[in-house]
Amino acid sequence: MEIFANLWLGLQTAASFSNLFYCLIGVVLGTAIGVLPGLGPVATIAMLLPITFGLQPVTALIMLSGIFYGAQYGGSTTAILVNLPGETSSVVTCIDGYQLAKQGRAGKALATAAISSFFAGTAVTLLIALFSPPLAGMALKFGPAEYFSLMMLGLVASVVLARGSLPNALGMIVLGLLLGIVGTDVNSGVARFSFGASELADGISFVVVAMGVFGLGEVVGNLEQGSKERSLLVKKVTGLMLTKEEFKSIIAPMLRGTLLGSILGILPGGGSSLSSFSAYALEKKISKNSVNFGKGAIEGVAAPEAANNAGAQASFIPMLTLGIPSNAVMALMIGAMMIQGIQPGPQVITEQPALFWGLVASMWIGNLLLVILNLPLIGLWVKMVSVPYHLLFPAVVVFCGIGVFSVSNSSFDVYLMVVFGLLGYIFRKLDCEPAPMMLSFILGPMIEEFLRRALLIADGDPMVFLTRPISASLLGICAVVIIIVTLPGLRKKREEVFVED
Repeated sequence: MEIFANLWLGLQTAASFSNLFYCLIGVVLGTAIGVLPGLGPVATIAMLLPITFGLQPVTALIMLSGIFYGAQYGGSTTAILVNLPGETSSVVTCIDGYQLAKQGRAGKALATAAISSFFAGTAVTLLIALFSPPLAGMALKFGPAEYFSLMMLGLVASVVLARGSLPNALGMIVLGLLLGIVGTDVNSGVARFSFGASELADGISFVVVAMGVFGLGEVVGNLEQGSKERSLLVKKVTGLMLTKEEFKSIIAPMLRGTLLGSILGILPGGGSSLSSFSAYALEKKISKNSVNFGKGAIEGVAAPEAANNAGAQASFIPMLTLGIPSNAVMALMIGAMMIQGIQPGPQVITEQPALFWGLVASMWIGNLLLVILNLPLIGLWVKMVSVPYHLLFPAVVVFCGIGVFSVSNSSFDVYLMVVFGLLGYIFRKLDCEPAPMMLSFILGPMIEEFLRRALLIADGDPMVFLTRPISASLLGICAVVIIIVTLPGLRKKREEVFVED
């Protein structure tokens, strides 16, 4: 019965006027950035972080969360109508969604995407409500040694699941760790890697790195690519209702996509992109209609759309229960919590139940709003597809500059953001995914803190990490994963998968 009381508390919190209003803003913005070319939830959330300073913590998190899972909805619109995914997680939706549009069935494809996303979002919201409290309760028993080992596992997993080559992923992890230790050491009071600059005494701002790498870096990269041709197949979408046979055919793919997305979304580095690709590959192998995949199979839209939404929302579980980000967006969410003075981790559920359960309840409300908004307003999203990127990037640059300056009123941070913007562009050219760097940038200081605490408690004995069962088990998993992923056969297969993705 406690679960119902908690959900009722969450509904009361999420249903307040201000929270509903910002939830609506979040999902509308999310849909818009999913539709618009060259933008993504990471860059948008990074730009909006300063705006959340004046909001209540639960309101800020509700809005930012709505942007994240709302982008999964919006990305499917351009994937189906223009064969141009607005989001990386919608890449595989292009395959069959665009073929359906060419056959005059764009309405059915869009309806399938909306239904699958809503079903997956509802299912994962229930999973978060059911499994987060037990996980958090178990995590409360963790000591410094266990937390150190758990965060090391997060770093290892982010390397394994990052795009590109393993050396590139490892290099990004190391760079993030180095950036994370810039500033004054808490224990000794000595400035580290500040190079005599007083502005770096407090470390590098998370907002500066995020806006530079994901905001300006994306702008420069997209400008170099030039504007892609975006021609609409249909000016007006009709025929949104599925037949009884079509609805029955998407039930099993929705279920399988939701299950797979829920599992992969929890993994560090997994998230919606890997979930959608894996769900499509699985469905293509086991579906009775596999011969039509790539030619306009409605199952080829249902499975990846359910998976990417499930993966997006499932990534909240490790963030909310353990305080560990599973992807770049969750790293930004943790940054938003820290800005609001909230220490991420299992204590959030017990110390701030209204915030936790309000966020959980808002996910279902947000998914409902997305279904209500997306299908009736499909004409608006169709018009937004044709907005040229050269009209968007000046606004992105201005928002980044204003946002960074407003954090600490420091022009030094604006210059530093430009430096990270150039780095973000270089990362793109070298095929280095910046997400692992952001994860290690967030986890690095926490790893150092728990390492020091564990050694202090154990009088400097490093064997404390191996003599405690949970810590030893987590480090053992780390070692096994590293050994497996360095095997030549698996390493080659991994790189092939991400190239195909």
